Amino acid sequence: MMIRSVLIANRGEIAVRIIRAAKALGLRTIQVHSSADADSLAVRLADEAVAIGPAAAKKSYLNIPAIIEAARQTGADAVHPGYGFLAENADFADSVMAAGMRFVGPSGDSIRLLGDKVAAREAASKAGVPTVPGSDGRMSSAAEAASIAADIGFPVMIKAAAGGGGRGIRIIHDADDFEKQFLQASTEAEAAFGDGGLYVEKVIPAARHVEVQVLGDGRNFVHCFERECSLQRRRQKVWEEAPAFRLPESVRQRLCASAADLARSVGYVGAGTVEYLYDDATQNFFFIEVNTRIQVEHPVTEMVTGIDLVQEMLKIAGGAPLSMRQEDIAIAGHAIECRINAEDPFRDFQPWPGTVEELSVPQDEHVRFDSMLYEGYVVPPFYDSLLGKLIVHGRTREQCLSRLSAALEALAVEGIPTTIPLHRALAADPQVASGDIHTRFLERWLESKFAGAGGKREVA
Repeated sequence: MMIRSVLIANRGEIAVRIIRAAKALGLRTIQVHSSADADSLAVRLADEAVAIGPAAAKKSYLNIPAIIEAARQTGADAVHPGYGFLAENADFADSVMAAGMRFVGPSGDSIRLLGDKVAAREAASKAGVPTVPGSDGRMSSAAEAASIAADIGFPVMIKAAAGGGGRGIRIIHDADDFEKQFLQASTEAEAAFGDGGLYVEKVIPAARHVEVQVLGDGRNFVHCFERECSLQRRRQKVWEEAPAFRLPESVRQRLCASAADLARSVGYVGAGTVEYLYDDATQNFFFIEVNTRIQVEHPVTEMVTGIDLVQEMLKIAGGAPLSMRQEDIAIAGHAIECRINAEDPFRDFQPWPGTVEELSVPQDEHVRFDSMLYEGYVVPPFYDSLLGKLIVHGRTREQCLSRLSAALEALAVEGIPTTIPLHRALAADPQVASGDIHTRFLERWLESKFAGAGGKREVA
C-alpha cells in the first residue's frame, strides 16, 4: 500500500515535526485537534484539519473512535501517533489497521510485547541483552517482592509493568517500609495505566541513562547509535545528547549491537528506542525498556547521523524496505537538545500557560528549533508543558556546548516563564561540561541552584 496522505493523531511540536517530514515526502497531511488547539501551528500548517472533541484529552486526543472516524472521512492512508497520548496503545494500532489504514509504527502485538516491561525484559534476556538484576516476572504480592529485594540487596526499585513517565515507581532503601511503598506503587500504576502489576529491580548507584535508536522494516534492522539522557528531573528527561560522552568505543559497539539484536529478535517495524542504565565504574550496561515510538529527543540522533527518522517511519509504513545498511550509518560530531517548557524553574517548575508575546529564534546553520510556537499563540493549560526543543550541533562536545550557550542567549520566548534560564545555567556548569553526571545529578544540582516553591534565587 502506497501512502499518499497521513493523519497526525497528536498535537504540539511533534505534530508540526511530522507535518513537515510528511510534506517533504510529498504527502497530504491531516491534523486532528481539540477545541483548545483550533488555532495551533499544526492546524495552520496541515493541508486539512478535523476537530475531534473538547479540550480534555480523554475526549479528543485519547478518543480512538473519533480519530478513526476522522481518518476515514478524510481518506487518510496512514496514521502517525507521534509520542504520548495513543502512541504506545496497542488497541489503537489494531484499530487503525482494522480500518484499512497503515499505523506508522510497530504492530499492536509488538507494542503489547515491548510495552509490558516484564515481557520486554524477558524478550531482552532471550536476545542476549543484559538486564538489571531483579524479578523474573510480575510479583504477586508485597511479600514476594520483599523476598526478591532481600536476595538482590537494597536499594531496589519497584516499577510498574505497564506505562511510563515515572509513575508507579518507588526506590526503597530497606525492608521497614516495603509493604506500604509496594501498595502505593501498585495503586498509582493502576490509576495511571489500568494495570497495577509491578516488578522489582536492583538500583544501580550513580547510573547514567543511555538509549539506542533502532529502525526496522520487519526484515532488516539497524541502530543509529546512542543518546545520553542522564539529566533528568523526577525521572523526566530535560537535556539529551548524541552520542553519549565518555563511552568507550568497545562499550558503544556492544551496546548498540545489543539493541539491534533485540529489534531483530522481535521483527520490529518502524522507529524504536532501547533504553539502558550504564555504570561508569564497571562499564556494564543493563536493559531497562523499549519505547515503541519516536522519542522526544530524536533530533539529536538526526543531527549526528543525517537520517530523518520521521521520514524513515513514513517510508517503512508505506511498505518500503529500510533505505540503509548498518555500515552506511556513522556519527558526525556532537548534538545537544534542550527541552523548552512553559514552566517556572524558580517556582518548583510550576506550569505556566499564557500568551507568547514575542518569539526570537537563533538563525544559525548549526541550530535547529522544533516548536509549536508563533507570536500571539496562547499556550493552553490542558496538556504537557513542552513548547519546543533547541538542538545544536558541533564538531566536538566542547564546541557544541559553546554554540549551545550562544543559542540559548539568543532564544527568547516572552510573555510566559520558560525553562530557558535552567538550560543557560546547565550549559555554563563545569560539572556538566566535564560529563561527570548521572540520573540523580540534576535534582541535587537544582537544590543548590534554584529556590523551592514561592521563592526566587538567581542562577549561579
